[in-house]
Amino acid sequence: MAQYFFRISHGDYAGASDQATEFESREMAWAEMTKVCSNFLGSISRNLKQDSEWHMELLDESRNTVFRIRLVAESIDRHPSA
Repeated sequence: MAQYFFRISHGDYAGASDQATEFESREMAWAEMTKVCSNFLGSISRNLKQDSEWHMELLDESRNTVFRIRLVAESIDRHPSA
């Protein structure tokens, strides 16, 4: 089984888990990541600031990114100043 780590980044904050989680396959790791992300999504979206980004990554044993899920809040100026 392969070992993976979770990392969450939001603004200036970035933190990765110290303990690895083992999964039998990349597909199982992806399924767990989407489950964990969905549990966080409500509280994250309620606190997300305009023009900011939150993301969760799944890292392999070498701490290289395997998967990334991003939530981006963009403000679009439809009426620019003259």
